[in-house]
Amino acid sequence: MDSNTLLKMVAEVLAPSQINTDADELYDAAADRYKKYAKAKKVLDVPSPIAIVYPRTTEETARLLSLCNEHGVNVIARGGKTATEGGLENWKELTLVVDARDLNRIIKIDAYNMQATVQAGVTLQGLENEVNKLGLTTGHSPQSKPVAKFGGLVATRSIGQFSTLYGGIEDMVVGLECVFPDGHVSRIKNVPRRAGGPDIRHIAIGNEGTLCYITEVTIKLFRHYPENNTFFGYLIKDVPSGIKILREVMVNGYRPSVARVYSEEDARQHFYHFHKGKCVLLFMAEGNKGIVQATGAGIDEAVEKFKDGIIEKVDSSLIASWFANLNWSQQDIDDEFQGMIDNDAHDGFTTEISADWETIPKIYDNVIRRVRAEYPRVHDLTMLGGHSSHSYINGTNMYFVYNYNINCAPEDEMRVYHHPLQRIIVEETLKLGGSMCHHHGIGKFRNEWTKDEHGSAYYMLEKLKAAFDPKGIMNFGTIFFQEEGVRFQK
Repeated sequence: MDSNTLLKMVAEVLAPSQINTDADELYDAAADRYKKYAKAKKVLDVPSPIAIVYPRTTEETARLLSLCNEHGVNVIARGGKTATEGGLENWKELTLVVDARDLNRIIKIDAYNMQATVQAGVTLQGLENEVNKLGLTTGHSPQSKPVAKFGGLVATRSIGQFSTLYGGIEDMVVGLECVFPDGHVSRIKNVPRRAGGPDIRHIAIGNEGTLCYITEVTIKLFRHYPENNTFFGYLIKDVPSGIKILREVMVNGYRPSVARVYSEEDARQHFYHFHKGKCVLLFMAEGNKGIVQATGAGIDEAVEKFKDGIIEKVDSSLIASWFANLNWSQQDIDDEFQGMIDNDAHDGFTTEISADWETIPKIYDNVIRRVRAEYPRVHDLTMLGGHSSHSYINGTNMYFVYNYNINCAPEDEMRVYHHPLQRIIVEETLKLGGSMCHHHGIGKFRNEWTKDEHGSAYYMLEKLKAAFDPKGIMNFGTIFFQEEGVRFQK
């Protein structure tokens, strides 16, 4: 099928206003934030999609996917465009981007049953604003909150800044509706729990657009007590000292909404107003007064127990002011992109991993040591560090953060700078039994390690792809390694 024929067939499903063939917008849709520098410099080396399409109903979505499935057209599912691991990058000449823009209805806010049902294109901030009026919250707050949309949040297995209390998106999803490549619509009903076989919600949650297209989501709601938020901050000796205190708080049963440890270099770019060249430990206690008071007491006990690692306490207002300005806005994203158009030089990424309490400090030390010893562009690094920001009873995550000056052609940045750094982080994590992807997903630029990540369980993942997308039309190259896509990665 050629592109003109495809567009004619799409026009039989959608109105003209639902089909976007603007050249600039197609170029923008060819890759996500992962290749933002190359995109800004107009040197993307991947094909643009044929069109961006905006279905308004589940039925239209099903007809589109059936059409693409019948004719072998690649489909990329898109929500708020904040993906960071190449999941939205296009590796096929004949591709439709199915955007959730017009699936934008808040269907129901059910305050009595503490849940809300929305279409995939509803923004997280939009729903949060509405439920706040009722004294409720979604409990979900990724840095992309103002622009992120529910279809994308669920498809990428998103996590938010308050996850230590509320959990990740997988803990919040009650039920959902999704469409498979053959046009079949599945609706998973909204119940608090059931034991009706495997939890089939997780076929859709985290599928990154490789198995189905999510059209509707029902999520839990929580009581909201922002007036009770209490902040705690400390300068500490090193990362392991902070990890010990995080662990003590968690294993004692307390659940602060925010619990973080920053390395010296990472603290420098976040807490310039008070870090004094030291590592930073911080918490936020959230909820009703009784819970907040108990959580605060638990934090104080943990800090006292490991006081040898504490240098000094930080004024809580400094933590509160930092946190209030942490989220992106669309203007922030636009300004960052414009800065890359106007200037050469600087970029930065994160690679987030997870492991148990004992292993996380080892991975952190091994990665930092190996990067400084082996990374071929170490002289161009302007920052190398990390922070733990999502903790559990049995372990935590580590965000490795690295910034660098770009001294190569923009189209070569990923090959020259990012890929060697990410390889070291992934290798050291997998070597010690951790997960290479805590919440940003695999996308296309960690797919070469998917089999290593899952080991013998990759069999199960592979069978899901074969069963639900036998023709391979859903987001070619994401999660599942494809030899044909290697030229775009390197």
